[in-house]
Amino acid sequence: MTSPMLDRIDSYPTHRVSGFPVRHGNPLLPGATFLHGGVNFAVCSENATAVSLVLYHHGDSEPYAELPIPDSFRTGHIWAIVVYELDGLDDLEYGYRCEGPAGEPGGVLSDPYAKLVAGREVWGREPDWSEPYQHRSRLMFHDFDWGDDTAPRIPREELVIYEAHVRGFTRHPSSAVTAPGTYAGLREKLPYLKSLGINAIELMPIFEFDEFENSRVNADTGERLYNFWGYSTVSFYAPKSGYAASGKYGMAGDELKALVRECHSHGIEVILDVVFNHTAEGNHEGPTISFKGLDNDVWYMMTPEGYYYNFSGTGNTMNCNHPVVRKFVLDCLRYWAVEYRIDGFRFDLAAILSRDVDGTPLPNPPILQELAFDPVLRGCVLIAEAWDAAGLYEVGSFPNYHRWSEWNGRYRDTIRRFVKGDTGMVGEMATRYVGSPDLYAGRATAASINFVTAHDGFTLYDLVSYNDKHNEANGEDNRDGANDNNSWNCGAEGETDDKEINDLRRRQVKNFLALLLTSQGVPMILAGDERGRTQWGNNNAYCHDSDLSWVDWTPNPLTDELVRFTGDLVRFRAAHPAVRTAEHPTGREVRPGLAEISWHGVTAYAPDWSDGSRLMAVMRCAPMGDAVDCVYVVANTHWEEHDVELPLLPDGALWRLAADTGAADCSFPLGEEPALDDQHVLRVGPRSTVVLCAQTV
Repeated sequence: MTSPMLDRIDSYPTHRVSGFPVRHGNPLLPGATFLHGGVNFAVCSENATAVSLVLYHHGDSEPYAELPIPDSFRTGHIWAIVVYELDGLDDLEYGYRCEGPAGEPGGVLSDPYAKLVAGREVWGREPDWSEPYQHRSRLMFHDFDWGDDTAPRIPREELVIYEAHVRGFTRHPSSAVTAPGTYAGLREKLPYLKSLGINAIELMPIFEFDEFENSRVNADTGERLYNFWGYSTVSFYAPKSGYAASGKYGMAGDELKALVRECHSHGIEVILDVVFNHTAEGNHEGPTISFKGLDNDVWYMMTPEGYYYNFSGTGNTMNCNHPVVRKFVLDCLRYWAVEYRIDGFRFDLAAILSRDVDGTPLPNPPILQELAFDPVLRGCVLIAEAWDAAGLYEVGSFPNYHRWSEWNGRYRDTIRRFVKGDTGMVGEMATRYVGSPDLYAGRATAASINFVTAHDGFTLYDLVSYNDKHNEANGEDNRDGANDNNSWNCGAEGETDDKEINDLRRRQVKNFLALLLTSQGVPMILAGDERGRTQWGNNNAYCHDSDLSWVDWTPNPLTDELVRFTGDLVRFRAAHPAVRTAEHPTGREVRPGLAEISWHGVTAYAPDWSDGSRLMAVMRCAPMGDAVDCVYVVANTHWEEHDVELPLLPDGALWRLAADTGAADCSFPLGEEPALDDQHVLRVGPRSTVVLCAQTV
């Protein structure tokens, strides 16, 4: 019997081009799409006068066919063709050759919508630089079995985000995973994240990039330096094949999907760090990979003289509010949300997305508004790094449409100075601690992504071990990286055998963690900070695929202590609604005599906001069923201990000790918090933070 599909008129070729049966393609299907009997190829170019589809067998230097797309197959600016009788689709690589107004043929261009890219399938394998087409578009089969996968859909205020680099997280030999440095390797470490209480992992860029971009050898050390972080996208729809153990087999997509599915089964959401502010094509001296050859002045912000605006600091700036580029970005994020079931996106240098085509900041940027209200993305977390490399700083003023959260750079700067012991910081720290209502009034506390450290800068341990950056290993004479770190080495620069200094550093790390994990807003932890990871003072480790960037999984007393402390505090946060309420506190009473928030000093209800003060104490209360959840936190950044008067609780309620960074046994598991012997006065050690809890009925 003949299949009804075979009788469809639109399933038959109508022309022959270069020996292949073809027909007019569907311009509404950008990229390469499987259709009945063939593949639909569609690419947009406003400036091309002619476009050819170029076909390769996987790994071959020369194409085996080139199909000029008939002009009659063009709809508007979209060239679309369906090609039949393509053998070995899993072996097929393709690209486009465009001719411009001058009629000069160019090189072969990658498909902006390519779902997979060949050329860098094995991390660190030296490419053939004589090959003119380095990043080849490939087809990907969408046949992954998601089973009964369901997104966790965690309320934003309950998120605890863990920022991690896919390769760096498990590349160290001590990781003991089957496939170090891959999506599969990260998947093996999910029970560890679950044990910490982490419920969201933010992956540094996994869109296809070239680790050999600006690759070089450090003349002093002999180390090969790479584009390790990946903040320079080659292809926005394709997962980084070099991060997949199965990448050389063209299975990177399935391996990544298996990771996402496993994250969801552990109750962990997946957030992708996406880079739409620039591409790997650089400025006028950079390579032509895709966008430059298709429509240079559409995809990039251009000066009147024809050069590239450089608001990204990397040579070019994507023209994200141009209608064509805007549609591309929206299509791309929808694809990741649907095809890979991604739960959220963090936008690198997102202030660029608020700029007009000439770089002028817009009050209502179309791209940000569309992302905020798009129905497909409605359930996704949207996080902005609300600044760019050209000085546009929009923390607290980023166009948010009540949907966007922001990396709160002011929280980072304030908590660093406060814990270091700078004067005049108590009032500022109090504001940041309760969700920065001065910045996010009228928005939920989850608008503030609170962090002490991130990939860009010192690790948490280095923040308390170095006064200055030490980036000599980058081969740039220590000129790169930020100078305004607000760090303090506690008395010695770098590693030391001084027990007193090491004890203080350990206490300072815990102080940061205790304040971060009890602040209102969404906390973000940098991978390895809970293990005392060091980069030996390097605050710009973007180029190191080595011990300097990898998480070390070797157990030691410091690591064990910090992991236990972090897990206890994350679980404490999850159990106490008083520290993670969705709304900013107003001071209202939740029960007679119990205010939602009250501030204290060495004397209860008498905070000291003076410049010389180095002590912040706060009690927060929130309903929890029929009871009231009370949490009291006191942070003493003074080098002397203080006796602190505790606020009174209703009859029968007792203050219990959850954590004391100045004590030997510094944290307690949920339900095992001991009651204080003295319910009236608490001794707080020098440079220490104490967390108490109580439940009233």
